[in-house]
Amino acid sequence: MTDADATTATIAALTAHPRQTALLVDFDGSLAPIVDRAEDARPLPAAIAVLERLATRLRRVGVVSGRPVGYLVTHLPLPDAVYVGLYGMEQVVNGQRMVDPRVEPYLDGVARAVDELRTRLPANLIEPKSGVSVTVHWRPEPERAEEIRAIASVLARRYGLAQLRTRMAVELRPPVPVDKGDAVRTLIAGCRTGAFAGDDTGDLPAFSSLTDAVRAGTLERAVRIGVTSSEAPPELAAAVDILVDGPGGLVALLERVADEIV
Repeated sequence: MTDADATTATIAALTAHPRQTALLVDFDGSLAPIVDRAEDARPLPAAIAVLERLATRLRRVGVVSGRPVGYLVTHLPLPDAVYVGLYGMEQVVNGQRMVDPRVEPYLDGVARAVDELRTRLPANLIEPKSGVSVTVHWRPEPERAEEIRAIASVLARRYGLAQLRTRMAVELRPPVPVDKGDAVRTLIAGCRTGAFAGDDTGDLPAFSSLTDAVRAGTLERAVRIGVTSSEAPPELAAAVDILVDGPGGLVALLERVADEIV
């Protein structure tokens, strides 16, 4: 299938039954360009505009991210959207924030890990997330990658936390079996078409959940959109139906979808 054919097929799938379609999108690298400092990430203005349009046309528009939901709501304000943060450990629906109760026994360990990280690493490398988890980045100082991995492994064992390896970062989090695939599985329930757009290793479970739903007969059509970058994992291309060029390419595709829906 050519790129043009894949684009045509994607648009057709997303516009065939709009009121029975769920569109779910990752944040970093998909709506927001990759930046050196995590706190500087902002979605493209056109991304906000097109998601606002689609939220009034589709059954559901959601943002599924490793970011805290507070960050998403602040920087990606979409009145009609659902927000899922921390890979599914928290969400905002109808303005209400909810945290997975399974994380509560581990919150003290997360807080202790944050305190210890602050004594061992520069503050700009540490990103606490709503008290539920903490991510340590080495993008600003790539030479510290091995050091950070080693520290994260020690703290994970010490405080009974799990590690999630992502793009140039590692997250210490409660060992709760939840990922973006679980969030997507919940948000596509009752829909005929489910779509997800993402760019990183953490997005692969979301793509798999769409495939599994079609195989199980709970979803008629899955649309898996990969957002490329120089840092995209090698598994991305095989996991998706179409590749777009960065956040700008995703926005351009979604604008065509919005234009097609009356």
